[in-house]
Amino acid sequence: VESGNSNTQLTGTLALAVFSAVLGSLQFGYSLGVINAPQKVIEQHYGRSLGVLPEEPLLLSENGTETEKREVHPSVVMYWSLSVSIFSIGGVVSSFLVGFIGDLRGRVKGMLMVNVLAVVAGLLMVMAKMWKPHVMVIAGRCVMGFYCGLSSGLVPMYIGEIAPMAYRGALGTLHQLATVTGILLSQVLGLEFLLGNDYYWPLLLGLSGAPAVLQSLLLPLCPESPRYLYIKRDMVEEAKKSLRRLKGEYDPSADLEEMRREKEEVEKEAQVSIAVLVRSSLYRQQLFVALMMHLSQQLSGINAIFYYSTAIFERAGVTQPVYATIGVGVINTVFTMVSVALVDRAGRRTLTLIGLGGMCICAVAMTVGLVYLSVYSWMSYVSMSAIFLFVCFFEIGPGPIPWFIVAELFSQGPRPAAIALAGCTNWTSNFIIGMTFPYIEALCGSYVFILFAVLLFGFTVFTYLRVPETKGKTFEEIAAVFKKGRNQTPGTRKTGFGTGTGTGTGTSTELEQLKSDSHA
Repeated sequence: VESGNSNTQLTGTLALAVFSAVLGSLQFGYSLGVINAPQKVIEQHYGRSLGVLPEEPLLLSENGTETEKREVHPSVVMYWSLSVSIFSIGGVVSSFLVGFIGDLRGRVKGMLMVNVLAVVAGLLMVMAKMWKPHVMVIAGRCVMGFYCGLSSGLVPMYIGEIAPMAYRGALGTLHQLATVTGILLSQVLGLEFLLGNDYYWPLLLGLSGAPAVLQSLLLPLCPESPRYLYIKRDMVEEAKKSLRRLKGEYDPSADLEEMRREKEEVEKEAQVSIAVLVRSSLYRQQLFVALMMHLSQQLSGINAIFYYSTAIFERAGVTQPVYATIGVGVINTVFTMVSVALVDRAGRRTLTLIGLGGMCICAVAMTVGLVYLSVYSWMSYVSMSAIFLFVCFFEIGPGPIPWFIVAELFSQGPRPAAIALAGCTNWTSNFIIGMTFPYIEALCGSYVFILFAVLLFGFTVFTYLRVPETKGKTFEEIAAVFKKGRNQTPGTRKTGFGTGTGTGTGTSTELEQLKSDSHA
């Protein structure tokens, strides 16, 4: 570690702060994935408590499959789909509150406050067997979704504001990395001989509140975001202290000067409310691109694979589908690391195009594999490889990029509103997929992924035609791209860091932009 240059220094405090923050993302990932493996077991409990299944315990034959394949009762299907997707409803509602909570008492206290929700949700799910399990699980998942909607906004916001310029790209993608690690962890713990069984499943679901406890112990040791202290609260001395804690002993005057300029810019540019953002023709194109990016992430079918991967692998003829699902989790994690390395070199547009195009081809291959499974037994390998590649392509572009490209498309004024809208779009489409996929699958059978292939093709064409490359560009340049598309050219708008952005390196510019962003 060079002690001289404050921008390249990684201190212990910074590491602790980033680690504590991404525990929130870990929890988000855990909650996304945990519902997948124990589906059969939980459905049995729902059935019994709803009185549509006899009371006897689950009979397992020697090789661990049920002795008879019962048709799942429609009311169980409904409650199950609701348990999966109510999570997103909580997220939709709370994604609008991220800016408010972050500004209320600061980023650190904000993350501390919302941890109460995670602990409550965990307790509701742990105690699922003590009362009606379907009510307890659905209530717990709803509260947990509410927590995750807040946390998935607060974590990138805090990290973006405390990270030194040289590391901002890599640290920013840690949110996605922690999320996929959480998914993987939930899949491993969901194995039948660990927690995914008749006895322990409430503990498996309830553990999603565990990182919150650890985070609550660590966050009080973390410094508050200096940008928040200086720009939002005018606390210059506290901001200095916080900078010294994050970067070691150095002269913070350059950083403070940069924040002072940004503060002036923020005061010049009015905050734009969500209603104004939707109505204004000024931002229409950026908003359209931002929302389409988020829709392409959710409607690509990736969540169908995460939520129902075990069932899909079963269809593809895998004897131990749970292990295949864990394989998906591992690949997911590895390729997110690849994206961390590539995103500032290859550019956002290129990676999104590669990702969406690849996923489209994989969706077709998956369909072919599932349709011809009964004819050729080797087709199961085709659909399996297609699933694995599908996930690889997703994590290269469409996975991590929409989360931070929205912050790059908008300047300081409309950015919070744009991020709230994009987050809401993301969670809403997540909910729709979670709710409707089992029904669509029942309707289309093996052809279900053709639907996603068509959507992916559309999104690929859209990205090619409409999404600009934002790598290494200042906000003015990005805005100029959209202005060329519009006939009327409103006065060019200055942005939160009109200076010092042409530094050539992708990371510093891209995240110099995130830096000036209180709601990134």
